[in-house]
Amino acid sequence: MTEVHGVVGAPATTPTQPQPRHDRSDRAAGETRVRELLGRMTIEEKVAQLVGFWEKEDGEAVAPLQGEFSGVGRLEDASRHGLGHLTRAYGTRPVDAVARASWLWKFQADLVTGTRLGIPAIVHEECLTGLSAWKAATFPTPLAWGAAFDPDLVGEMAAAIGASMRALGVHQGLSPVLDVIRDPRWGRVDECISEDPYVVGTLGTSYVRGLQSQGVHAALKHFVGYSASRAGRNFAPVHAGPRELADVLLLPFEMAILDGDARSVMHSYAEIDGVPVAADPTMLTGVLRDRWGFDGTVVADYFGVAFLNLLHHVAGDHAEAAVQALTAGVDIELPTGDAYLTLVETVRSGRLDEAVIDRSVLRVLRQKLELGLLDATFTDEPVRSIDLDSPEHRAIARRLAEESIILVSNQEALPLPADRRVAVIGPNADRQEALFGCYSFLNHVLAQHPDVESGVEAPTVLDAMRVEFGAERVSWARGCDVDSDDRSGFGEAVAAASGADVAVLVVGDHAGLFGRGTVGEGCDRDDLELPGVQRELVERVLATGRPVVLVLLTGRPYAVGWALARCAAVVQAFFPGEEGAGAIAGVLSGRVNPSGRMPVSLPGSAGAQPYSYLHPALGEGSEVTNLSTTPAAPFGHGLSYTTFEYADLSVPATVPTDGTIPVTVRVTNTGTRAGAEVVQLYGHDLVASVTRPVAQLLGYQRVQLEPGQSVTVELAVPTTRLAFSDRSLTRIVEPGDVELWVGTSAHRHAQTRITLTGDPTPVTSASPRWTTTTLHH
Repeated sequence: MTEVHGVVGAPATTPTQPQPRHDRSDRAAGETRVRELLGRMTIEEKVAQLVGFWEKEDGEAVAPLQGEFSGVGRLEDASRHGLGHLTRAYGTRPVDAVARASWLWKFQADLVTGTRLGIPAIVHEECLTGLSAWKAATFPTPLAWGAAFDPDLVGEMAAAIGASMRALGVHQGLSPVLDVIRDPRWGRVDECISEDPYVVGTLGTSYVRGLQSQGVHAALKHFVGYSASRAGRNFAPVHAGPRELADVLLLPFEMAILDGDARSVMHSYAEIDGVPVAADPTMLTGVLRDRWGFDGTVVADYFGVAFLNLLHHVAGDHAEAAVQALTAGVDIELPTGDAYLTLVETVRSGRLDEAVIDRSVLRVLRQKLELGLLDATFTDEPVRSIDLDSPEHRAIARRLAEESIILVSNQEALPLPADRRVAVIGPNADRQEALFGCYSFLNHVLAQHPDVESGVEAPTVLDAMRVEFGAERVSWARGCDVDSDDRSGFGEAVAAASGADVAVLVVGDHAGLFGRGTVGEGCDRDDLELPGVQRELVERVLATGRPVVLVLLTGRPYAVGWALARCAAVVQAFFPGEEGAGAIAGVLSGRVNPSGRMPVSLPGSAGAQPYSYLHPALGEGSEVTNLSTTPAAPFGHGLSYTTFEYADLSVPATVPTDGTIPVTVRVTNTGTRAGAEVVQLYGHDLVASVTRPVAQLLGYQRVQLEPGQSVTVELAVPTTRLAFSDRSLTRIVEPGDVELWVGTSAHRHAQTRITLTGDPTPVTSASPRWTTTTLHH
């Protein structure tokens, strides 16, 4: 049987290139309509379409430096001329979704009937790990998406999230995060997908397609360079060169816009080589619109326009900041209008051409037309009941969690025999919050409402282990906290381990915001040791002589190379969501065959950072330095309870530089149980005009095989997957020899070589970006 998969990273039925959203007559009629509407607007009404309003309450600390901003008064006053965006109607406090929807419908109806032009607002909300709303499903964090290497499932998850959002009257989701991980010390690693731009691009684009299939626009974050901050510190300067920007950091955004038709982009807080992105027309207009043809809206990251004045000091006041941002290409200020509301006076005083205002207003009106808002009356009834955590949501969350768990090392200790007495130990073993990332509702919002129930059924790892192995076989001790120096629980932990056959130590992170966690936005690290005294706890339990299975429940990779040889097994789980505990217990028991792969390198040390597997030869160190950069486990690594054999790797001897490389390889499950393998194809350009990575992922495909079953994986790799910016910063495919192999970034199951022939071939936005696959069973 032949099974055709479209592009690697997209459903087979989804076209790989953007399709027109309307035919020409529809688009022409819509353009006539929005321009007529613009022509009727006063300057106050225009500016109103370019700002958001945040009806926040005291104590809602969910955005950086939000205490510096007082907002714009009451919602009724702020929306008297209309409103561009309503900020986070559901996601900053625990509110009943149905009751809030009724309030929202009334507010929108009042805009339709009570303002001169009758234009509703776009409602936006966070949706990184599910809709940010009380009692809504919470899915695995993006690092877990990367570990699963399953774009179709990510798209399915996003569609489920989008359906909930649309039902509640939310029109735009502030996701996905397409920042490529460059330094694991950065707190927002927990929100990112991978250190590989192609993995980020394929999974991120699948998320965009899924969300937008439900009529909810995706806002890509954070354009661009945010993750390359110096020393992994949030808001630190970025000194990425133009080649790193073009070949690594911009690639996922290009894919999500050109192949996913993403309708919105959020600018980065970063300054790149001294120029804040929020005020950089070469990025927000030159790259986005002139090069890629992006025709959606650019929204400000929260308070990012005012930060041009308050933090970057490239503007003398908010009014000057507003002019810089709007002129550069930021269409909408979020979450409020602290800076853009000054534009009315700026235009009237002659300091800004009103045509610049008109340009962004037209973009907003076009977006509202696409969303159906210009025809909405809100006279229909809002939802009267909604299940935000339905069996469908939970099934997707379970599948994604199970696919994301990575077996990093195993000294024949796993799966655990059913009759073993198990001591479950560690600060993350019996803590619901340990399953979720920093933008989950539980850690993002409910942390500030400790008396409110979580509203989501999420068993802890201890709960799941008791179900998996039987409560009578499972003992428990916390041992220590996630991030304190309290060692008073060590004795209890040692006693529990000593009385058991095996100790399962569940350690790792607590996700939070702005210093309230060990990982998350504003929670950066200057080392990569396990927080607090957790390593000491592991050492004390190891000293008992009992086998130790170390379970890392984290939002970033930690430097745990010391554990790989000394622990009986090491399991990595990147915040796996509401079904994550069952997935972990299933992997430990063998009910789930682990198939996750490392989406980031497992670091050898903090001193080797920043590090990426996409390094040139000098990035390896070797004898030229006494400091090793070798990671404890490489990108793409992951073990299974079965074995896979690769054979018959085949490529042609030569392919033209403007062609496609056909690659076939036979994969067989040679073990005794069913399992999933992530087939990974890598390349290395042996000689080039600029230095190239020693390994680069060219394509991947998850395959499920029964014992003894084989499949031939055929990958069609456009040569543009090997493109790079040459010495003139022109993106080209150069002729020459390329090594190809299947395996991981550091291990080769089978390898070969190919020669690209012909002249250097320029790469444009029309060039293919995706590797396609066909499976022959």
